[in-house]
Amino acid sequence: MNRDDRESWAAWLRLSLTPGLGNDTARRLLAAFGLPTAIWSQTPSAWATVTHARVARAMQVVPPTLQAQLDRLMDWLACDDHHLVTLGDPHYPASLLQTSDPPLMLYVQGRIDTLAHPRQLAIVGSRNPTPQGENNAREFARSLAQADVCIVSGLALGIDGAAHAGALDGGGSTIAVVGTGLDTVYPKRHEALARRIAGHGAIVSEYPLGTPPLAANFPQRNRIIAGLSQGTLVVEAAVRSGSLITARLAGEQGREVFAIPGSIHAPQSRGCHALIRQGAKLVESAQDILEDLRLVTPSSAATPADVPVAEEDSLLDAMGFDPVGLDALQARTGLDTARLQARLLELELEGKLDRLPGGLLQRSGVA
Repeated sequence: MNRDDRESWAAWLRLSLTPGLGNDTARRLLAAFGLPTAIWSQTPSAWATVTHARVARAMQVVPPTLQAQLDRLMDWLACDDHHLVTLGDPHYPASLLQTSDPPLMLYVQGRIDTLAHPRQLAIVGSRNPTPQGENNAREFARSLAQADVCIVSGLALGIDGAAHAGALDGGGSTIAVVGTGLDTVYPKRHEALARRIAGHGAIVSEYPLGTPPLAANFPQRNRIIAGLSQGTLVVEAAVRSGSLITARLAGEQGREVFAIPGSIHAPQSRGCHALIRQGAKLVESAQDILEDLRLVTPSSAATPADVPVAEEDSLLDAMGFDPVGLDALQARTGLDTARLQARLLELELEGKLDRLPGGLLQRSGVA
């Protein structure tokens, strides 16, 4: 559709703005009457044969915000990297069409061809991850991006942001599915990251321009994250979290679900452990995912970033993989305080150790 076709855009917008007319009803109307311009030329009695009488009555009223939304949309579409993709558009992702609730429209900022990337994987997790969890998300995303996998996530703080950044650092593409209008970046601290994503991938939303960060929108957008992807990797998640919603939706859509195990003492690991008990595939490296999705053969040579690195340092061996206090570590190693502190500082500067709240220490994760 030509971005200057104001009448057609107005017809699509009216579908999305009419109260009570959800995606399911809109799809039934499209199936019955064709394009939105044809829908709005029908009589209320014709609409009532497809939907409820109450919705047919609501359809008779032009939404009061329609003209303002249309003006805003036309101004927004004036930018070359701004797009509105509707059901039936050749750019609409085929993977979403296979889901039970494909969005009526997708607002896209960035490289629209990213939506058609043949290898997409969602990486999701806690907004408050451990340092090891955040590092795992970044390194898994980097390794997968180097294998030409497009990383899909939600631009949230924590695991989402780390996954997007890792994909970009790996020279790959990434898609951010957000719960606001695309004229708003949420959270604000990800404005620079959002610009990078738009330059090397795409930011996607089903919500009209001007939509604020409403709490109900974020679980809803998770179906798009899952629907775009061949599989979903959960890095860290509490037992009740949006990440588990994404994982459940992925499973319901017949997509693979992967989870990284963590410490039994960390609340952020409990959601992953629950998923594994329910049948999610435990993964320890990006190579595990590539092989499971048949993106490489098991005999393929893995790059160093794909496999866990064996750490020979005796101090790291003594730490194990769970958080540990200084006193316990000193008891395990027999080192005096000064020597132990000096070696811990060296490991921290080398990026092999993280300091956690409460004076705890933990070795950094390696994807």
